[in-house]
Amino acid sequence: MIKIMRMGEVSREEIFARDNPTANVSDAVAKIISEVRASGDKALLDCTERFDGVKLSSVAVTRGEIDEAYNTVEPAFLDVLREAAENIRAFHRKQARKKFQIGTPKRGKVTGQRITPIERVGLYVPGGTAAYPSTVLMDAIPAKIAGCSTIVMVTPPGKDGKVNPAILASADVAGVNRIYKVGGAQAIAALAYGTESVQKVDKIVGPGNAFVAEAKKQVFGVVSIDMIAGPSEILVVADAKSNPAFVAADLLSQAEHDRNASAVLVTDSFVLAEKVRDEIERQIERLQRKEIARASIDKNGKIIVVADIGQAIEVSNEIAPEHLELSVDKPFKYLRDVKNAGSVFLGKYCPEALGDYFAGPNHTLPTGGTARFSSPLSVDDFVKKTQYIYYSRKALSNVSDMIALFAGKEGLDAHARSVTVRQKKK
Repeated sequence: MIKIMRMGEVSREEIFARDNPTANVSDAVAKIISEVRASGDKALLDCTERFDGVKLSSVAVTRGEIDEAYNTVEPAFLDVLREAAENIRAFHRKQARKKFQIGTPKRGKVTGQRITPIERVGLYVPGGTAAYPSTVLMDAIPAKIAGCSTIVMVTPPGKDGKVNPAILASADVAGVNRIYKVGGAQAIAALAYGTESVQKVDKIVGPGNAFVAEAKKQVFGVVSIDMIAGPSEILVVADAKSNPAFVAADLLSQAEHDRNASAVLVTDSFVLAEKVRDEIERQIERLQRKEIARASIDKNGKIIVVADIGQAIEVSNEIAPEHLELSVDKPFKYLRDVKNAGSVFLGKYCPEALGDYFAGPNHTLPTGGTARFSSPLSVDDFVKKTQYIYYSRKALSNVSDMIALFAGKEGLDAHARSVTVRQKKK
């Protein structure tokens, strides 16, 4: 059962305790990466048989398999998929950066910045206990808007050796170029180093289990990565007039993700706290994934009772949740006080699931308190910024003494000489 605690009556350590489970898989992951580097596709096929229990002859997904997926997925879902994709495109188009330039060659000085897409990106889409076509849209569409020329997706096969049809349809709608049915650390290694089938990429994005997270850590530097995603989190700030059934449903929507997921309510009403606790117990029994949700609620669930909504926002800022719901009257009044959160859901009719699937903002978000310094996945993750500088001879002459002085302060006389040598008369 979810715990209720009053601010001031329990320790800060208990209020702000965060269970970030870490599995010691570094050696196992290093071995898998080494196998893939040495044996390429053979290692991918061996690992897929060893870890997923599936014997494949090839990891590549064919066009025929994608067409078959379209025939399998119900038309109503395809319609929803396309509308969600358009919402995601509309939001992420607004994120696209523009180049700029200060000065002109005619005036002797130019500084500027160019924006260029990362050429090849890899998307990891989890399989395992659930399939996430929404993650395909959230990861692929920003890359497409950024202008990435090659978008490669990896995802584990099912026991039948096939990829979930909804995931394949999502990938096609989002514009993924190549799809491979391989998961785990071996998939990350293939994206980072390449194999006979899988093209090496420049950046890897997407969530995964402990093996995937560790593999992303180990290949970072060979490729770029987006973030190390941990278990899902939700924090709901709710006032006394909130509907306890709504709040309980929203907490459970994240608890069903993972046994290590975190669901937290912060409220100024002890009466609401008790009603939400009771409502969770009623609703949890109706869930298909009730065993997972129960483990999450019992282990990581908590209700924190505070003096007022202002204090609730302070608690939220310290926790820095992945998802923050403001289930309060006049939520925009409090939005300005939110400093640390991955994504904020405003009002009593804005469940977190709206952002997971449909509204448009990204659902690949910082977890584990990293919202203090990290941002949601965006178009920015798929572009590079390149600076450029131009000075004419006269413009350099005007500042050469200052540059030489600065270089001298750092004891770098070759730096100074590279400027002053250009001022010598021929």
